[in-house]
Amino acid sequence: MAVVRDLRVLLRLRDFRRLLAVRLLSQGADGVYQVALATYVVFSPENQTTPTAVASAMAVLLLPYSLVGPFAGVLLDRWRRRQVFFYGNLLRVLLASVTAALMLSHAPDWLFYASALCVTAVNRFVLAGLSAALPRVVDADRLVIANSLSPTAGTLAATLGGGLAFAVRLVGSDSDAAVVLLGAALYLCAALASLRMGIQLLGPERDLIQPRLGTALAGTARDLLAGVRHLASRRPAARALAAMTVMRFCYGALLVMVLMLCRYAWSSTESEGLALLGLAMGVSGAGFFVAAVITPAAAGRFGSGGWIVVCAGAASVLELALGLPFAPVPTLVAAFVLGLTTQGAKIATDTVVQSSVDDGFRGRIFSVYDVLFNISFVGAAGVAALMLPPDGRSIPLVVFIAALYGTIALGMARSRARVKDTA
Repeated sequence: MAVVRDLRVLLRLRDFRRLLAVRLLSQGADGVYQVALATYVVFSPENQTTPTAVASAMAVLLLPYSLVGPFAGVLLDRWRRRQVFFYGNLLRVLLASVTAALMLSHAPDWLFYASALCVTAVNRFVLAGLSAALPRVVDADRLVIANSLSPTAGTLAATLGGGLAFAVRLVGSDSDAAVVLLGAALYLCAALASLRMGIQLLGPERDLIQPRLGTALAGTARDLLAGVRHLASRRPAARALAAMTVMRFCYGALLVMVLMLCRYAWSSTESEGLALLGLAMGVSGAGFFVAAVITPAAAGRFGSGGWIVVCAGAASVLELALGLPFAPVPTLVAAFVLGLTTQGAKIATDTVVQSSVDDGFRGRIFSVYDVLFNISFVGAAGVAALMLPPDGRSIPLVVFIAALYGTIALGMARSRARVKDTA
């Protein structure tokens, strides 16, 4: 198979393998850390979680560090990205350890959220840097397959990290703090793995580097405006990014719904609900894996924009059919489908953005991409909080999300048709 052959070629590239190792360890740690936070906030026996509480937690954790995103983009286009991976992961080791200490000491909620916020803020630098650095370790002809393997492998690593956290929490330890410390250990491994790459390898170019923080931040507004203008001039990238942002909104709203179903509708105990949520996330992760396998061939046949149309259209039909029963088995099938379609569209979007923008702008554009992801996810949680009853069963929400998916598919299809007509 062509996909298998291309994967073998990529994995022979030493620098690609090393960058991939940093991604796997870093995102695996993210999965562990995020599940530890979820179980502490949502599945603690003393907490009576509501959709509004979930939305509030997401807003506290995601919205403030969306402000960090634009600064992260500018700095990633000014700082050596290898150093960002090294020092960023070391900082997360420290901050995650602080989070664990706050859990054990039963500190006030605001202090706990502030610590968690700092960890996820650093995450913006690392994830945006990984995407911006990828074209530095593969050639343009293999960028699509690299985008299929690398980000999807990272998502799978996060899913496996989450599964490991679930297992440790359910079997080996009742302490969420212990799970957070496991994440800190993986962050340390990611920092050490980054040292295997040359300090100049991942860019940016020497004449763009500004090592002093004040110097780098001084031109932030000007550089961000230039980045937005650059993106606006690349219409295919802007359209793909907009479509992916809406699909992220859909996925976030459905995640809150599934969380509430697992917590109250399908289980009688916190541990049973936690196990069901872990199963749903694992099934969705399997969809990510399948997307990585089939997207290169699908994007080659339909084009990257066409594959986004197919993914959004399939999600619209199948989410409606499988979501309305509000039963575990159809919902697990829907989790697989949405994992596949969301990740498939993301791979296509990453490829369009990477191939359309210049290297000097990639860091800030991927950071804006990240900010849009966070805002849409928090917005989805807020909408879900308004529409969901306590047990998570909401026909209007399922129909609304299906309509959004359909709108994405129709809008992208019309855009592609207009491009062909003017060609």
